[in-house]
Amino acid sequence: MESLRQFLFQQQAAGYLPEMFQYGFLINALIAALMIGPLLGGMGSLVVIKRLAFFSEAVGHAALTGIAIGILLGEPAAHPFAGLFSFCLIFALLLHWIKSRTSVPYDALVGVFLAVAIAMGAALLLYVARKVNIHILENVLFGSILTVQDRDLAILAIIALLCVAAMLVFGNRALVATLNPELARVSGIPVRLYDYVFVMLIALITVAAVKIAGAILVGAMLLIPATTARLVTANVMQFFWTNIVLSTSCCLAGILLPMAFDLPIPSGASIVLLASVGFVIAVILNRFQARVQG
Repeated sequence: MESLRQFLFQQQAAGYLPEMFQYGFLINALIAALMIGPLLGGMGSLVVIKRLAFFSEAVGHAALTGIAIGILLGEPAAHPFAGLFSFCLIFALLLHWIKSRTSVPYDALVGVFLAVAIAMGAALLLYVARKVNIHILENVLFGSILTVQDRDLAILAIIALLCVAAMLVFGNRALVATLNPELARVSGIPVRLYDYVFVMLIALITVAAVKIAGAILVGAMLLIPATTARLVTANVMQFFWTNIVLSTSCCLAGILLPMAFDLPIPSGASIVLLASVGFVIAVILNRFQARVQG
């Protein structure tokens, strides 16, 4: 990472890159975007296929409570990783465990968990706000490239390696379990095990993306590029890779454009707004194509 920073600094000093590349925090944010973008794209594809958009939103909001718990336990306000990771993992696994043991419709169950997560997060964050700088909490809620540090990049790199390793080892069987659970069971694929692994990966990626997107908007980063990619692709493989490209592009552009035009927009909001513009364009193009073919 340090060699990449030095290379970009040299390119900026030589005049090949804009002046904003002289700032170390921007380089850190871009490195984070290059790691989190493909993860959000790959996992977002499965989220849409499995119809778990509401679930990822619930896990994202659970991050609010996890952050507050971490701060209350004495962790640094800018890095409450233990509380954040622990609570989000427990939240996601408990939700999925109850899903398989109740007749309550899944969307209603997720709605209950989402409401509880928001209520707990609001209550605890208001209490925590008396003890820490309120701007730190704003960065956590909406994301901030200013807060991305080497420790965040190291944690993100570990999560990225875990996700890539899981996809390489279990990718094909997990895809079969996602697309056709009944066929997977007949073939001897442990569908329930892969479901739990998938849930854990969503929780990990959600936590990893908090610094860039913010706890409130991270669910949108999983969903919007994936929905856009689905509108403009014809098969699963195209869908998967197009989503990765869209998600990574939105992350990079959402960081660079506010800096280039000196706009006081949080990075999470900027990324989601750009992704939303892409979605609207995809809807228009899809509609136009349908009319031409019809």
